[in-house]
Amino acid sequence: MDARVSELFCSGNGHGAGSQGVASSGKPGNVFSSSVAPKKACVKNNKKAKARFSRNFKPSNNTPYLPPEAEEGNIEYKLKLVNPTQYRFEHLATQMKWRLQEGRGEAVYQIGVEDNGMLVGLSEEDMRASLKTLHKLAEKIGADITVLREQEVDYDCDEPHKIAEVLIRKVPDDQQFLDLRVAVLGNVDSGKSTLLGVLTQGELDNGRGRARLNLFRHLHEIQTGRTSSISFEILGFNSKGEVVNYSESRTAEEICESASKMITFIDLAGHHKYLKTTIFGLTSYCPDFAILVVSANTGIAGTTREHLGLAMALKVPIFIVVSKVDLCTRATVERTVRQLERVLKQPGCNKVPMVVSSMDDAVTAAQQFAQTPSITPIFTLSSVSGESLDLLKVFFNIIPPLSNSKEQEELMQQLTEFQVDEIYTVPEVGTVVGGTLYSGICREGDHLVVGPTDSGQFHKLTIGSIQRNRSACRVLRAGQAATLALGDFDRSLLRKGMVMVSPEMNPTICWMFEAEIVLLFHAKTFHKGFQVTVHIGNVRQTATVEAVYGKEELRTGEKAVVLFKFIKHPEYLKVGAKVLFREGLTKGIGHVTKLQPNPPSQSEDDEA
Repeated sequence: MDARVSELFCSGNGHGAGSQGVASSGKPGNVFSSSVAPKKACVKNNKKAKARFSRNFKPSNNTPYLPPEAEEGNIEYKLKLVNPTQYRFEHLATQMKWRLQEGRGEAVYQIGVEDNGMLVGLSEEDMRASLKTLHKLAEKIGADITVLREQEVDYDCDEPHKIAEVLIRKVPDDQQFLDLRVAVLGNVDSGKSTLLGVLTQGELDNGRGRARLNLFRHLHEIQTGRTSSISFEILGFNSKGEVVNYSESRTAEEICESASKMITFIDLAGHHKYLKTTIFGLTSYCPDFAILVVSANTGIAGTTREHLGLAMALKVPIFIVVSKVDLCTRATVERTVRQLERVLKQPGCNKVPMVVSSMDDAVTAAQQFAQTPSITPIFTLSSVSGESLDLLKVFFNIIPPLSNSKEQEELMQQLTEFQVDEIYTVPEVGTVVGGTLYSGICREGDHLVVGPTDSGQFHKLTIGSIQRNRSACRVLRAGQAATLALGDFDRSLLRKGMVMVSPEMNPTICWMFEAEIVLLFHAKTFHKGFQVTVHIGNVRQTATVEAVYGKEELRTGEKAVVLFKFIKHPEYLKVGAKVLFREGLTKGIGHVTKLQPNPPSQSEDDEA
């Protein structure tokens, strides 16, 4: 981890510079906390003090500053934007378009900040003029701006100077809204479904689970209060950062029409017996982020550590919500937070916890979290009293997408590949499949092939209509989740784990594959003939260990290249895909290194 980031979160003087949002106050990660120079020294050195703010100034340890501005990314520093010439105005508009493109529709402007990251600040008049210019620029390109926060930096002594942080949002022309997927993890009874119910419906819980009832899909879930399947909920924000769910009788279609940013929550199961469903949700739906919900009164219990380990193994950035704070004393909540901090700082995790207790912290946390994978924000809130729920909403509104526009474009230029996660039969529509478009672009009327079947075949089909977040959509782009209507295509030919790909791809299938693995835990030894359930993307199937290269057996913590063979049917895999396998208490992770397309009969003949 960058030493400057670790300095930022030290409990000492805090005069370090880290990633976006660094400050020189003891408060972790607060960009806008100012370091005030002693008054006497400032009066004596008034001329020097003014000279210090030149463009070439190299800040001393007690001057607050950000890291130098990066050429790429969606963050722009501007010292001031007062009465620009027409030529300069056009240049600034082009620059804003570039930053928005880099942030896939979102950009953050720091006003009153030098390009080298120094927090100079502007007078009241200059700040007003700069924000007015920013409004005009946003208007010209069809974007909306929201001032996230303003803060005084008063070390100049003569008059107070302000710096401002502004969020600019413009939904790309070829998209309906910005979309982020967030998986919700945590132990059983930690309050995951209730939290989502309160966030998406705008009504607080009654303390007995009323808010979660609309999220459940099965009768037994309502009766037991435990989620056993994967359900989806949406939270929409308009271009000004206001939540659009909370007006009367809003349908999903209406929310999609008026939202410029959409958070799709993937509500996963907390109980250990539904672990395979939770793993499938994490591997198949490709979440951008994950929330780990921990109950304040029980602390780290049950599957909490396991869920944290899964998210880290799959490299899903995670932040933590401590729920049910209304049930406990302040001391109990603090004890739970300290317990979480200890776990996050352990060598296996190497995370930097950041407790969010104010609006300022929430803004900083959202930017830090997206830029530095090691930072883990911790929220303490209640779904019954509503305490700190606003901080979580601010965090969701500001948090930017992880992948940049270049990665997105590269994926869109590849051939179409859609992963099948769910299969339905809808009256008067026919067969419908749900899943994620891994690469390429998918349109209504496209001709694709789906497979592999048990015999390794692929069948031709035609895409009917497409829906995203329950509203109609004409074009699906790489990284987006949707449901596709397949008309009268025979449902019995489909199963979870299949892929729908472009016919030009000439998809390869395999019965056997090699993977470089690390055995995370095993009670005895891991050897040839052992059977495990393998999770690779949307593929979930039992496989037999055919060989452990270079070793007779594996013990906990050891690495090896292992040959696996599927026992039911062949699968479509890619070299480099993440592998997660389990069987009882046995767990391991790794990645696919080689595919072997030989069917079992042929490989058995070879062995004979």
